[in-house]
Amino acid sequence: MNSPVSTSVRDGVAVITLDNPPVNAFAAALRAGVKAEVEQALANPNVQALVLICAGRTFVAGADIAEFGKVPQSPSFTETFATIEFAPKPIVAAIHGTALGGGFELALVCHYRVATSSAKVGLPEVNLGILPGAGGTQRLPRIVGAATALDIMTSGRQVGASEALALGLVDKVVADDDLAGLAVSFAREVVAAGAACPRIRDRTDRVAIDAANPAIFEDFRRANARRFRGFKAPEGIVKAVEAAVTIPFDDGMAREQALFEELVVSNESAAQRHLFFAKRGTAHVPDIARDTATIAIDSVGVIGAGTMGGGIAMNFLNAGIPVTMVEMTQAALDRGIGVIRRNYEASAAKGRITQEQVEARMALITPALRIDDLAQADLVIEAVFESMEVKKQVFSQLGRIAKPGAILASNTSFLDLNEIAGATQRPEAVVGLHFFSPANVMRLLEVVRGEHTSAEVIATAMKLAKRIGKVPVLSRVCPGFIANRLLAPRGYQADALALEGTSVEAIDQALTSYGFAMGHFQMMDLVGLDVVGRDAKTRTAMGDLVAADRLGQKKNGGYYDYDERRRATPSPVAAKIIADVAAATGVEHKPVSDPQQLLERLLLPVVNEGAWILEENIALRAADIDVAAVLGYNWPVFTGGPMFWANTIGIEQVVHGLNQLASQHGQSFRPSPLLVRMAAAGEVF
Repeated sequence: MNSPVSTSVRDGVAVITLDNPPVNAFAAALRAGVKAEVEQALANPNVQALVLICAGRTFVAGADIAEFGKVPQSPSFTETFATIEFAPKPIVAAIHGTALGGGFELALVCHYRVATSSAKVGLPEVNLGILPGAGGTQRLPRIVGAATALDIMTSGRQVGASEALALGLVDKVVADDDLAGLAVSFAREVVAAGAACPRIRDRTDRVAIDAANPAIFEDFRRANARRFRGFKAPEGIVKAVEAAVTIPFDDGMAREQALFEELVVSNESAAQRHLFFAKRGTAHVPDIARDTATIAIDSVGVIGAGTMGGGIAMNFLNAGIPVTMVEMTQAALDRGIGVIRRNYEASAAKGRITQEQVEARMALITPALRIDDLAQADLVIEAVFESMEVKKQVFSQLGRIAKPGAILASNTSFLDLNEIAGATQRPEAVVGLHFFSPANVMRLLEVVRGEHTSAEVIATAMKLAKRIGKVPVLSRVCPGFIANRLLAPRGYQADALALEGTSVEAIDQALTSYGFAMGHFQMMDLVGLDVVGRDAKTRTAMGDLVAADRLGQKKNGGYYDYDERRRATPSPVAAKIIADVAAATGVEHKPVSDPQQLLERLLLPVVNEGAWILEENIALRAADIDVAAVLGYNWPVFTGGPMFWANTIGIEQVVHGLNQLASQHGQSFRPSPLLVRMAAAGEVF
């Protein structure tokens, strides 16, 4: 087998090239190759300096995550890094693409760093529930100070080349077109200046300043307590940086390693790693070949300029794809386009995009009042009122006017896509593209596969999702598809518990203690009770609240009362309305006070629904269900999603809990056959 590392000598500089596609993950074979080539170059009397550079589209983008939890393979990061850091000849890291995690830690043990203007660096291990475990927590504070190091590592953000230069993370930024040549020139300059080999580990100036201000760490914890709630890795990072500031480097390295080992075996880290791989696996559809031809999407039509239609359009505008937006009236069209502009202007005001980008994106919109103006669009997405009659009328028209080969997509969140497709003469071209609100922000895109949707259309939709920054999850047709169907039982049980006498505050507290950003009733008040409850066919507490003009945060309170700053307090009015509905509908008063019982009542049915979704082949994988829950409904990341959470508590325990609930509350809690089989066999999702 050929080595993934090779060396050439240019003008007295050994250029060591790492080539481990696709992202040059710093796996054992690459570490061994780097160590061997560096040692050989150091022994070569004709070599005065070394440059580490990567082939392909990026510098080392991180460690090989597949090695986590396995027996360590030699050489370790520590051994490889020591060979570089203590080298008697200067070593320059030449960075392009991204140098992340273990890749940036590799760059930090080099004596110098040169980066292209488009390069980015960072230590995003927090997103995997761990901390930088190869010296990142000890070296970064020595360059930028504790406060900036904590910000970079606990956010996991990527630092662009210009900011990296200003912070001292890189020594020089060069043009993108000749990184190797410019890095060699930089190395020659270092040699000419005396061939110094500065080591970050030896720097004490920044940590000495931080040591005089020990309150920096408690202040940081306090300022970020809400953001870090439920996650273990941020606190591990804080402790590691405290070590960098307060104890010698080698002791700090030992502290970092101990903290890393503690985190890597935690449920939280396992959950985050599960989601990392799950999000990358959703686009794989087993029965569609990877080389399936896709349809070029160079123009998009969006029918409906409301909140959802405008948000959908922005995704394509952001990707540089022209959008023709259709509305029934000029006023509605002007209003929708005005909202899009205001959204972009707000982003520009925050420095997220430039004013030039605002104008460039707005220039891609073509407003229209006739559906016929979509005749040449490659993809048409309807975002009209959630009515089967209205949607079928739209698709009937599209079937007549859309060009041959165009994809016809519905943003329906609940309706039968097969019935919608039946309104056209080309059901093979119809697909569901269910965006979540706000559509320009939420990353989940449910791609709904109809009975006749072609493989080419599915392959195109999955590929297009990535192009517009979404994570696609494929669903078959059923009411609510995956995410909405999955979380519906939580809402049913929250409503039932409230009618049985448990306070809405206690129910919401159970959910927020688990890790949700807000409880069920808090979410209802935020969305608007009139929006959620407008289609109720029987008397409900929500319906009576709406009748009392309690619509949520936007008007007179809802399940909660709100002050002028929208801070919630328990509502005696809402409590009486709920109690009155319970009495009128004959619901027995039996409140639940135990938080664990509340959590099981609320969430075990979600796991059960997920199992039914798998049983019915609506979702391809349990991991896809987890991704849909996390990205569509903000299920707590550190639990890994409902199906992964079920694994952590044990499938047998899930079945036992559901059986207990079924005996108390009826057969709607009956465990799915899949769960029963898995429990009997000792299996996990």
